[in-house]
Amino acid sequence: MIELQNVDKEYDNNVRALININLHIHKGEFVFLVGSSGAGKSTLIKLLLKEEEPTSGRIILNNMDITKVKNRKIPYIRRNIGVVFQDFRLLPNKTVYENVAFAMEIIGAHPKEIRRKVPMVLSMVDLSKRASSFPDQLSGGERQRVSIARAIVNSPPVLIADEPTGNLDPDTAWEIMKVLSDINARGTTVLMATHAKDIVNSMKKRVVEIHEGRLIRDEQKGGYGNEITSI
Repeated sequence: MIELQNVDKEYDNNVRALININLHIHKGEFVFLVGSSGAGKSTLIKLLLKEEEPTSGRIILNNMDITKVKNRKIPYIRRNIGVVFQDFRLLPNKTVYENVAFAMEIIGAHPKEIRRKVPMVLSMVDLSKRASSFPDQLSGGERQRVSIARAIVNSPPVLIADEPTGNLDPDTAWEIMKVLSDINARGTTVLMATHAKDIVNSMKKRVVEIHEGRLIRDEQKGGYGNEITSI
């Protein structure tokens, strides 16, 4: 599903953001990506989204080597990845329904399919009654659920969540984790970068830890604060 083979990323200022990363995430897994700020988590996500290119190594997504694809193919690669951000990134002048529908419009979905799919996804995230509301009329948790609905409306096999609970209170954060867990249970592979120790420790999913650009821990049913051991 997702595979990084000997991936390095070095920036022009000779900063090595990632060093010899080898990682294989299987279809349907839920994986937490942890590490301190500046460890390399965001760089790894940018590589998967083709916002950055690796200095060396290979990246496989859905059995396709995306390392050296042409720019014109990048939008098609990104269709296979739903993304949820900490700051929601909703369009302020569009309603909840329109924000989610827009994700389908930009890939050329038929209006009939949009009318069928958007209400279904809004129901999944418990926002059916907020379909006509604008983002500034929503709570933080509701905005994040809109962001999740938008990320999954095109049924991507992979969902990347970059600090999705970072701006939320603890109770709301757990509501978002329930939504993400439900999506994972339906077969979507979830990779979540987070600093939320309580969530990681409670959920006991696979934990991948990066420290100073190196993958130092890959643990099934792991926790955030476990003793670090090199692998």
